[in-house]
Amino acid sequence: MNADSGSMEPVDTVDEPGWDVDPEDEIASVVEALGRQQKRWREAAGLSVVEFADAIGYGEDLVRKVERGARIPRPEYLDKADEALGARGFISAMREEMAKARYPKKVRELAKLEERAVELLLYSNHNLHGLLQTEEYMRALLGVRRPAYLQGELERMVAARMARRSVLERSPAPDLSFIQEEVTLRRPIGGRMVLRRQLERLLEVGRLHNVELQVMPTMHSGHPGMSGLIEMLKFGDGTAVGRSDGAFNARPVSDLRQLRILELRYGIIRAQALTPGESLAFIERALGET
Repeated sequence: MNADSGSMEPVDTVDEPGWDVDPEDEIASVVEALGRQQKRWREAAGLSVVEFADAIGYGEDLVRKVERGARIPRPEYLDKADEALGARGFISAMREEMAKARYPKKVRELAKLEERAVELLLYSNHNLHGLLQTEEYMRALLGVRRPAYLQGELERMVAARMARRSVLERSPAPDLSFIQEEVTLRRPIGGRMVLRRQLERLLEVGRLHNVELQVMPTMHSGHPGMSGLIEMLKFGDGTAVGRSDGAFNARPVSDLRQLRILELRYGIIRAQALTPGESLAFIERALGET
């Protein structure tokens, strides 16, 4: 069944509905530009919408929405469209822009900051930080949200988080400090095997030369992070941005005085947590007990 048009399609036909475009998002103009370009190439090729949809194996409703700038297509859609229209790479060249457009605006903005950062300080007390999560763990974590995400929304959130993990492989590599509460290593999000693979991932990341991964044991009597998450991103020009659930109404801040408060709190937490070596040994024990 074609999910867009409701008509029967051959078994090998791929129908990817994509995601709706928020007209208030500045990325909407880029999606509209792609739609106009596709339409010009399609009309120049003498193809109707139906003929073009059949040629690339997608629903005609999706094609119309892409041309209106109402849907963000997958990169493989662009490749098929480019080949079918003989566009000589002009359509497939939009892969990178469309890949970015698929992510929610807040995620795109955060990813840009992470790409610039030379140092990241990240304390999490409720869930594992997104940069540490395996794909199956993040799917399970996002899956318990209520009201539940629609399937397309869930896929969009997972893709966005997976893309952000590239900061771990960037060159030159930023310095990353993660501090995780013990409870985040114990809660079996997605079940025992998902948790085991997640702990294995933590050990893998924790051994990277530019990463310090620390655990805050639950038995610790208290520390300045009790009110929630703390994140700080420092940039090469000496500026920084940070936020905390327990300060400044959880809004991002860049004022030097406010940043000093966050850095003071993070520094105390960092000093009170297990050392990186002790933390890796702790995670190994947790893995053995899972």
